[in-house]
Amino acid sequence: MTENPAATEDPAAALRRRIETLRPHTARIWNYWLGGGDYYEVDRVAGDRIRELHPGIGEYARADRLFLGRAVRHLVADAGIRQFLDIGTGLPTADNTHEVAQRLAPESRVVYVDNDPLVLAHARALLTSTPEGRTDHLDEDLRNVDALLERAADTLDLSRPVALLLLGVVIFVGDDEDPYGIVRRLMDALPAGSHLVLSHTITSPGLPDVDAAVRFWNEHGTPRLTQRSPEDVARFFDGLELLEPGVVSCSRWRPDRPEDAEEVAIHGGVGRKR
Repeated sequence: MTENPAATEDPAAALRRRIETLRPHTARIWNYWLGGGDYYEVDRVAGDRIRELHPGIGEYARADRLFLGRAVRHLVADAGIRQFLDIGTGLPTADNTHEVAQRLAPESRVVYVDNDPLVLAHARALLTSTPEGRTDHLDEDLRNVDALLERAADTLDLSRPVALLLLGVVIFVGDDEDPYGIVRRLMDALPAGSHLVLSHTITSPGLPDVDAAVRFWNEHGTPRLTQRSPEDVARFFDGLELLEPGVVSCSRWRPDRPEDAEEVAIHGGVGRKR
């Protein structure tokens, strides 16, 4: 009998075969803007062009990352959350979700979810855990809600509060794919006391350069982006108790130094399920 190569292929090799290197990819460009090294020349070129169209985009990437850290610190220290479901995690960089959470509560458990093969290859190598806690990494799509939750339950106790993190990922779900229904189904599966942390690029009449950068991306990059208004972003929190200061520029969500919190075109918020 002839052996099936696919059945014996090393999982890491299988991931590498899926990596698209001819077109820029958002996770790699984000890593480039954050000062990382996990990108290709095609990503650098596209990232520089986007930065020409909208010079502040690098600050947006950093602001979104700092928002993640502040939100996770609040959830661990003030809300007592010890479980995190981080969907669309992107390439690992400094202060990843499990690092922030386990620094304060070593027993914290974190499940990272992404469907980008480069992200998964790096995550499995770099996103380790404290002995008291646990991390896991799922190759799954946000749209596959039931499968995602079933697999996450191998690490997380879904009968206890969970923080659902959706930072810069719902932007990849088109309006025809029911983005609000996807987020609602995820939150409906989690018990009272769970939290939603979400950030999303916004569109606004006062931000024509952001719109131009998104148009460029949708012509040349992958996956395609869907911008939404600040009001549309706030709708993702319908039915939740929205924590102060609400859905705002992510740089202005409880900043460590309010005087340094310049407005960025990524809005974020944290909501609690009652």
